[in-house]
Amino acid sequence: MTKRTAPDTPPRRGARQHRVDSSDRRRSWRRHHASVARGALLRLRQTPVASTMTLAVLAIALALPGFLLTVLTNLQALTAGWDTQPRIALYMQTELSDAAIDRFSRELLLRDDLSGVELISRQKGLEEFSEYSAFSDLLEQLEANPLPAVIMVTPLSDDPVKLPLLKTELAGLSQVSEAVLDMEWVQRLEAVLALAQRGSYVLGGLLALAVLLVVGNTVRMTIESRRDEILVSKLVGATDAWVRRPFLYSGFWFGLLGGVLAWLLVQLALLMLEAPARALAELYLNRFELQGLGLEGSVLMLGASVLLGWVGSWLAVARHLREIEPGEV
Repeated sequence: MTKRTAPDTPPRRGARQHRVDSSDRRRSWRRHHASVARGALLRLRQTPVASTMTLAVLAIALALPGFLLTVLTNLQALTAGWDTQPRIALYMQTELSDAAIDRFSRELLLRDDLSGVELISRQKGLEEFSEYSAFSDLLEQLEANPLPAVIMVTPLSDDPVKLPLLKTELAGLSQVSEAVLDMEWVQRLEAVLALAQRGSYVLGGLLALAVLLVVGNTVRMTIESRRDEILVSKLVGATDAWVRRPFLYSGFWFGLLGGVLAWLLVQLALLMLEAPARALAELYLNRFELQGLGLEGSVLMLGASVLLGWVGSWLAVARHLREIEPGEV
């Protein structure tokens, strides 16, 4: 009995099937995007004059609202330590005696619409005036104290509608010569700062629209210059996403580089204002440091600039890419 041997297996002919797993797809996707991003950056370097002018416009448009918001933030920090509680200064009649003024101040304490009363006598007012003014020698030559007694009253309510009415009522008292609403200028300053902050938001929105238009127009010109290349790519089967990708990265680089330049402009402007701001702060506070954008503000500025560049390029590509199709004139 002979042993039968199995015939040799014939070699497989034709192409082998190669399965691509998800990790290979991710690596290929990352390599492709990195290559497209580098290519978009190199294209900006190939047109240095046009790219520099576009980046300069973007930097100025992005730096203006950032600088205004930073200045307003510093002003709000400077005024945060000031006493904004409104007070009314009552200048007493000069013919009143000290006993009568003291009795009048005690009567004011019984009012329900006042939370505090402080009496500044004639002598105390003269001492403070001599200490903080340059006319102390002149005051010493006077025979009598020309300054009236002052009563500082603190209203219970800081309602801007009720305060003028209370001031008028107190000014009508027979013992009062004049009533002045103190700290009114602080409230006006806060109102001006609030208005300026709202205006900076409006200006920022308008400049953001300008950034979209600048980036969109730049990308549109790039699309037109590469029209034949786009037609050939679509003829060989390139998808809209593949054709769109380089232009989106162009908008990304415009936004990122423009944001970096805008950040540098804001920091340079704040550096130039540091010495005058410190000198101004010394008139009101002992210590004040001019604050820059900070980490949060810097990230917000760069993120907003990148987003605006990407959205501007997306809008331009979405509009003009549909107009470029093989077979169309």
